[in-house]
Amino acid sequence: MALLFTLCGYLAHSQTVYSTDSKYDADISVYVTDSKYDADLVVYKCSSRYDAVENKGLWFFAESRYDAKKKIFFTTSKYDADLIIYFTDSKYDAGWRKESKIHLMY
Repeated sequence: MALLFTLCGYLAHSQTVYSTDSKYDADISVYVTDSKYDADLVVYKCSSRYDAVENKGLWFFAESRYDAKKKIFFTTSKYDADLIIYFTDSKYDAGWRKESKIHLMY
């Protein structure tokens, strides 16, 4: 039973996201930049939800909105975005560049 509570607590802090087609269904709007230095958050796409731990830029994209902690909308304008991200190929580069926006992913 303790293992179940530990696992539930672990998943509650994971960064499982769902990409929605509607801005109005989203928790936050996200813009993807080509420059790591313009980003608020550097994101690594995980292949497993168990690798997407804490609030450190390790994201797992869920197939269903009900399996996600956050629903995001990708916008084409950085001025309409709540959060600007950069996708990296290295798990070790993931993380917050502007910690003032960290609350958006809690």
